[in-house]
Amino acid sequence: MKEILLVTKGHPFEREPFFALFNAMEGVNWTHVEQPAAQALFNVKQARRYDAYVLYDMPGIRFRQGGAPDFEEPTEDYKRDFKALLEAGHGFVFLHHAIAGWPAWEDYARIIGGRFLYMPGELRGRPCPDSGYRHKVAHRVSAVADHPATVGVPSTFPMTDELYLYEVFEDEVTPLLRSDYAFERDNFYSAARVVRDGKMFDNEGWSHDPGSNLVGWTRTEGRSRIVYLQGGDDPEAYANPHYQRLIANAIDWVSS
Repeated sequence: MKEILLVTKGHPFEREPFFALFNAMEGVNWTHVEQPAAQALFNVKQARRYDAYVLYDMPGIRFRQGGAPDFEEPTEDYKRDFKALLEAGHGFVFLHHAIAGWPAWEDYARIIGGRFLYMPGELRGRPCPDSGYRHKVAHRVSAVADHPATVGVPSTFPMTDELYLYEVFEDEVTPLLRSDYAFERDNFYSAARVVRDGKMFDNEGWSHDPGSNLVGWTRTEGRSRIVYLQGGDDPEAYANPHYQRLIANAIDWVSS
């Protein structure tokens, strides 16, 4: 039986169907802790009770009415403890909006393998525009690697979910999944227009180069196995049996 720490908070989601996904998962026991309380469990001593951490959270962002969000950097103790977890080989599965977490800590983007930016910023030494989002996209996902995380998943399958036009460090990750959607500016809306200007579904005046169609990958940091799955915005995504299988596979692989 796998024991996982399931971490949420920072982004709204429908709790009952999300947790039902994990209740139905065979061979997995889960403990749910919200941010920021979860930060006390991100150290080697506390991690001994868990086989993997599954992160569906978005720490380090404080949204404000009528203005851009504030970005908070984690404490030096937290950074040290997190890096110690990676060196000790504890596994992590990051889901959906978790890729936007800790925007003021660049190493966190490197650990995950990419970043969703709510505001324009600098990443890997170059300026980046804010990222794009698009809800309820009907697209097809293709498994592009023969990997334990994709065992039992069809080579191509349909999914309806929110997609991101975001930063992906393709040179530092092992691709698992690609989408057939066109990751181009006209197909997405600006994140900054929402959080800074209060305008949903708007891309007026926003510019973004075409982005990666990579929606799932693995990487290794220290001795830790890491999986990121871009899917998982709402109950329709949670109910997709192939998405469910991907999460279960990811948990099994990172905790092996």
